[in-house]
Amino acid sequence: MRWRSVSEANCSVARTLSVIGERWTMLILREAFLGRRRFDDFQRNTGIARNILAARLRALVGNDILERAEGEDEHSRVEYRLTKKGIDLYPVMVAMLRWGDTWLCGDKGPPLTLVHRGCGAKATPAFVCPSCGENVSARDMLAVPRRASHPARRPERGSRKHGAR
Repeated sequence: MRWRSVSEANCSVARTLSVIGERWTMLILREAFLGRRRFDDFQRNTGIARNILAARLRALVGNDILERAEGEDEHSRVEYRLTKKGIDLYPVMVAMLRWGDTWLCGDKGPPLTLVHRGCGAKATPAFVCPSCGENVSARDMLAVPRRASHPARRPERGSRKHGAR
């Protein structure tokens, strides 16, 4: 499968990667989740080249993950804000953060801590079953493929009429 065709694959992971799977895209989204909104802030905090940043921002806007808006200050510079579709990527970002904190931090520990704004407690968001409320991991889940539409039935053996060749 060529990389360009992943957006058309019958796989939600492949289709998602076609939108957010490029490394700079995830770093831009990281900055957006940290509250950054301006081109210069994205550029300064990621180190991405300006032309690549402009292209990635256009793609994120084109995929309705970010929206362009006029700034709220006297300078009226363009800002990039997460849309509902973009905010729905938060669990993806947190999963990457948790994995990196677990496997890549070393002796210094995690570079940041998530704090719940509501109560001020340190928090590590977890996946929970929406039905029973229990925490779930990959081993607790079962992936059930969608049923394919019923293919045309083949005639059973011996049901052919004589002479219809």
